[in-house]
Amino acid sequence: MSDSETSPTLTQARRLMLMAAVILGSTLYSTTLLIASTLLPQMQGTMGATSDEIAWAMTFNILATAVVTPMTGWLVSRFGRRNVMTWSILGFTIATWACGAADSLNTLVFWRILQGGIGAPVIPLSQAVLLDSFPRRQVGMVTSVFGMAVVIGPVIGPTLGGFLAEAYSWRWAFYMLVPVGLIAWVGLRATMPGDTAKGHIRLDWTGFLTLSAAISCVQLVLARGQRLDWFEADEIVIETVLAAVALFMFVAHTLTAERPFLDPKLLADSNYALGLVLVTIYGMLNFTPVVLLPSLLQQYAGYPDQIIGGILGARGVGATIGFFLAMFIGKLDPRIGMIFGFSLLVASGWWLMSLDLNVGMTTLALNSVLQGIGIGVFWVPLTISTFATLEARLLPEAMALFHLLRNIGSSFFISVCVAEIVRATGSNYSRLTEQITPYNKALNLPWVMGAWSTETTEGLARLAKEINRQAAMIGYTNAFAWYTATSAGAILLIMLAKKRTRKAAG
Repeated sequence: MSDSETSPTLTQARRLMLMAAVILGSTLYSTTLLIASTLLPQMQGTMGATSDEIAWAMTFNILATAVVTPMTGWLVSRFGRRNVMTWSILGFTIATWACGAADSLNTLVFWRILQGGIGAPVIPLSQAVLLDSFPRRQVGMVTSVFGMAVVIGPVIGPTLGGFLAEAYSWRWAFYMLVPVGLIAWVGLRATMPGDTAKGHIRLDWTGFLTLSAAISCVQLVLARGQRLDWFEADEIVIETVLAAVALFMFVAHTLTAERPFLDPKLLADSNYALGLVLVTIYGMLNFTPVVLLPSLLQQYAGYPDQIIGGILGARGVGATIGFFLAMFIGKLDPRIGMIFGFSLLVASGWWLMSLDLNVGMTTLALNSVLQGIGIGVFWVPLTISTFATLEARLLPEAMALFHLLRNIGSSFFISVCVAEIVRATGSNYSRLTEQITPYNKALNLPWVMGAWSTETTEGLARLAKEINRQAAMIGYTNAFAWYTATSAGAILLIMLAKKRTRKAAG
């Protein structure tokens, strides 16, 4: 956007205060995306729930976020950007406090639904507000700072929440976010300029309901597929069929409706269309190591929780460096920054593929730093390239779809990687145990067997445990191979893109 498109009533000081409030709110929301994952065991014990029941606290939160995110454009048109942003932050903060105060599983799930739904417009609106409030010459800097909040929040949140949960209880992991939310709300009310809603805007209920049904069914399949053994369960089959039918109905309706829920004309902008594909891949790669590494290090490498938190925290350090570098790289052709960022992710994935269960903390921390730099460098040119030629009035709807695909990509790829780990662990365990026979001469060598033994029950148990560790490591290596291949494929996709000359929107 050009300099003339920013609000003339905003001084530079007010813009900076607005940016601080927006980033505080978006960091708050992004922090809660993964924080509950570290609290599930404690919440399960408090609520007296099974592992399947407590998982709904995560699943329904993700569902609510996915359903409401596409509504952001309509909500802004109906109620105004300032009202939607400020009341989303306040409602989200209240729901977060209520999650900590919940005294039953049903109450917890209810407030987690409201937390995800009410807070869903925060991230897309935050980016739209910043892009529309700053002149184009400062977009690189603003996007870097905003992206840092979105990336670092989910890294810091689970780490800090885990410390509070261990020292006090899981409830304080939610309570700690409440003062931050109130400060963000006050800051937004004080600095965000008012805008005029367009009045009564008709919601395309057919498009909204079919898209919501499709997204909900897809998210349920991804969240519960591994637990229910995928298509061996009738629930997964039914949800898959419903998702396909709902998606077909949504596409057919969108192409024929006069005023569809999501305007397909957005895809006519080739920059934006390519950006949607790339942000889906970005979502696939962003949180995958954050989800996979803790289970690998805790269950199979024997790392304590505090050390794992430090390793994940190193990713935040790398992201900070990456976003700082992106301020300078952003002045070049956006394709250069995106290719460089994904190249770093390829390098980090290749590095992860070479690790074994004896890996040291320093190696893991350096790898996390490399991942963070790659994510940080990539985000800024992606955002600038995607929205460079869109009109300001289209930003809320465009941002909503942008972040929706980022979230779906993340859920999809994590589910694929977890499924591969489970499959590879089982199959490789079977293959490795086939070598444990009296005819294997290596088993008769003392320096090979060590503390393992095939002569005693205790020795066999230790041997079985080690075989399971190595089989699981093969599964994780396969998942990291998928991570590396996806990063490399994105580079090829970026190279096919044409250089576009930015133009002032509007």
